[in-house]
Amino acid sequence: MNKIKTNQQKPDFHMNPLSKKDAFLRLDENDDSLFYSKDRFVSHLDSFSQTTVKKIIGELIIEDNPVILDLMVGWDSHIPKKLKPIRLVGLGLNENELQKNKDLTETVIHDINNDPKLPFSPNTFDVVINTVSVDYMTQPLAVFRDVGRVLKPGGLFLVIFSNRMFPQKAVKVWRESDEDERIILVQDFFKESGMFEKPQLFISRGKPRPKSDKYAHLGIPSDPVYAWYADKKRTLTAGKSRPDLNFVFGETLDHDELVKREKSIGTTLCCPHCGERLKKWAVPDNPFCQTWNNDFMFICFNDLCDYYVRGWDFMYKETNKTMSYRFMYNPEKDRCMPIPVPSPRALKEGVID
Repeated sequence: MNKIKTNQQKPDFHMNPLSKKDAFLRLDENDDSLFYSKDRFVSHLDSFSQTTVKKIIGELIIEDNPVILDLMVGWDSHIPKKLKPIRLVGLGLNENELQKNKDLTETVIHDINNDPKLPFSPNTFDVVINTVSVDYMTQPLAVFRDVGRVLKPGGLFLVIFSNRMFPQKAVKVWRESDEDERIILVQDFFKESGMFEKPQLFISRGKPRPKSDKYAHLGIPSDPVYAWYADKKRTLTAGKSRPDLNFVFGETLDHDELVKREKSIGTTLCCPHCGERLKKWAVPDNPFCQTWNNDFMFICFNDLCDYYVRGWDFMYKETNKTMSYRFMYNPEKDRCMPIPVPSPRALKEGVID
């Protein structure tokens, strides 16, 4: 997972979907305390993505013995063991789930949709975390502003989200947005609150789903992880800068070894990145857009191939947000090249052996 630079220009806020009167309506407008009174000891992310969340939190919190607020938390705070917070406050709505959360040093029952003012004094926390629950905020700008109030100058606000939700409690603008639009929405929350330095974005998606996961048989990738973070604005000199996140998936081959493997492909017909046998693939017959003269190629269709998995993050940075690529070998020209794919299933219908 790599640092992402976004070049998108945000439109005037009054033309933004956030300004629509019904943007934060929900399918279930009953009091949240009723919905969340039911215990839900479930994981909202698969195990790979949970590990990614822990890595994000562990890397970005650089304060010694930090005071942390986990906002809208349940039974798991995803705090890595290496962190030693002197105080970890969990704010949520389900008492049983909060009591189950062993990371917390104290718990607070508070409905931020009824009252976005957090029950804490100004400049209390070094860090505020919000994990997979920003989609339920009916007054996000008010919440973000108050997070800025309770953070110490230079304190971290980290907002992590994915693509799962309780649709009846997610706000309309979230439900009706695609994943890339949701990234922009959360960026807007940071910017419009006026409380934070320029937010930074990190993304992890397209990773293989753990084999033990209940959805593994469907062939869908691991749950995506999106994280926006920013420090509260400082009035004095800048403090420590937070590290860049660089979670490289799989093994990165030495250049010389990769070249060596590529040179032997004509004999081995194995992917130089993962070692899997390449599959023979029929070149589509398209007289209007004929790219290659040969009848077939050899492609690596291993969904766990490091080259393919890392491609999702790389292509996102290059603005091809919905693409990755697979390794392909052209036997006619004895040439290796990438071939773009929009999904794990793409091109597989052309396999001929």
